[in-house]
Amino acid sequence: MAKKEKNIYYGTGRRKSSIAKVRLISGTGKITVNGKDVHEYLPYETLIMNLSQPLELTNTKEIFDVNVDVCGGGFSGQTGAIRLGIAKALLEYDSTTPKDSENSYRKLLKANGLITRDSRIKERKKPGLKKARRAPQFSKR
Repeated sequence: MAKKEKNIYYGTGRRKSSIAKVRLISGTGKITVNGKDVHEYLPYETLIMNLSQPLELTNTKEIFDVNVDVCGGGFSGQTGAIRLGIAKALLEYDSTTPKDSENSYRKLLKANGLITRDSRIKERKKPGLKKARRAPQFSKR
């Protein structure tokens, strides 16, 4: 009996201090984050909607199973990192399939701002201040 070969597409996403390693495997649309189902891992439905945006835009939600290993940061940063990783993996998939340039995923994902990495990170604390910019309260007397 011959094994059915599964194509795997990889993408890495980063946001804030989170790093997500994403694998797209042909399947039924199941999303797994750190070994748990996405609904079990993430507490809010809006985060799950945000995470699956690239799959919905490209109509590939039922085509791929998504396996994610994510570390660092909080839920929002991890969701942003996963979203970027999925978008990058979809670009890798699109480059292997023969299509015309008008219907490419790159154009669609770029128009919706899903390929761009959000480079905003936490600013470092400065000496003499309580936080990065918050100064101690001034007292005249």
